[in-house]
Amino acid sequence: MTITVAIADDHALFAEGIGQALQAVPDISVVLTAPNGRVLVEGLEHVTPDVLLLDLEMPELNGLETLRELGASHPPAIVVTMHASDEQRSLAAEAGACGFLSKSTPLPDLAAAVRAAAAGESLLDPATEREMLDRFIEPQLEPGPASLTAREKELLTELASGNSGTEQLAERLFISQKTVKNHLANIYAKLGVNDRTQAAVEAIRLGLRTGE
Repeated sequence: MTITVAIADDHALFAEGIGQALQAVPDISVVLTAPNGRVLVEGLEHVTPDVLLLDLEMPELNGLETLRELGASHPPAIVVTMHASDEQRSLAAEAGACGFLSKSTPLPDLAAAVRAAAAGESLLDPATEREMLDRFIEPQLEPGPASLTAREKELLTELASGNSGTEQLAERLFISQKTVKNHLANIYAKLGVNDRTQAAVEAIRLGLRTGE
């Protein structure tokens, strides 16, 4: 299952950076990026994300004002800020947020928070936040990708890195060409794809590229 996210932040570089970073996470997709709460509210007329990420301080509706305007029916929302305080955390909770994080939160923890929010969990208690993030730290992959064997992942990594020939794959993985073809057939079935190009695209989306 892919979790869709909408981001509202008036710092364009931060919004773009966190959007690109989350987009690279295999089970998360960013469907809307807005420079303020007003644009986000308007955008939500056209898309329905699973989770909102809202900057605390923005012109034309800050994060808390955005939640109040959206009302009780808004998607689970995580408020992010540069200067977190207990008072701001309480205000975020009162406005209907389910999470309150610093902008310096590492990407794996931010992704975990998104998964927790999508699952209906609360991240507002500092005493249990770490435990909750650890519960959701791993990507929630579809049954097909989750069932890939270690060898199939190796082969997919090679495909995503541009090594697609049967002979080339066999040599790099030290297996026979027949075994390569068998692995490919299993991969196609698990990922719901029809050829090596589609499998390579899925491999990149799942984060299996070597970066060479």
